[in-house]
Amino acid sequence: MAITTLSSREFNQDTSRAKKATAKGPVFITDRGRPAHVLLSIEEYRRITGKRQSIANLLAMPGPADGELELPPRTERAKLVSLP
Repeated sequence: MAITTLSSREFNQDTSRAKKATAKGPVFITDRGRPAHVLLSIEEYRRITGKRQSIANLLAMPGPADGELELPPRTERAKLVSLP
């Protein structure tokens, strides 16, 4: 994993370079020589945070609606309720 460091000025002048660099690893963006921000690919962000896609995100995505959604197994059974 390669780490790329760019100054804020370099980032502003060449954002495509920063985006391409995320394929190899995180991109640190400095402000006055100090790390201020980190740019990650969405895959790396999801891997780090353990985030899975929600149904809302899947439905909002363009393209075929046959995306994979992992649902947890049901742990409760439905209960009968008598209504007055």
